[in-house]
Amino acid sequence: MSEEFGSDFITIVDDDGTEFELEVLDTMDYKGQTYVAFLPANMDENDPDYGIIILRSVIDENGDEIFESIDDDDELQDVYEHFSVLLFDDEEEEEKK
Repeated sequence: MSEEFGSDFITIVDDDGTEFELEVLDTMDYKGQTYVAFLPANMDENDPDYGIIILRSVIDENGDEIFESIDDDDELQDVYEHFSVLLFDDEEEEEKK
C-alpha cells in the first residue's frame, strides 16, 4: 500500500527581503552537492516567470540548511537536465501504462 503525503512548502527570503513560498518538487545529490527543485506556490502557471527553480542546499556554520542560487550557467544547465530526467521521465512512464 502506498501512502500519499501532501506537498512540502518552504518560505524563502531573497536579497531584497521579499518572501516567496515554494513547493518542494524533489531533492537530488549530484557531484557532491545537494540540489532542490521547487515550483513557485503563489504564482499562476500562465505567468511567464513560472517554472522550476533550482537552488543548492548547503548547511551553514550553525547547522541550518540554507538555499543558494546557482550562478554558474553551465552548472545550472547540467543540474536542470538531471532534474528533468528525474522529474519528467517518471511522468512519461506513468502515461505509457
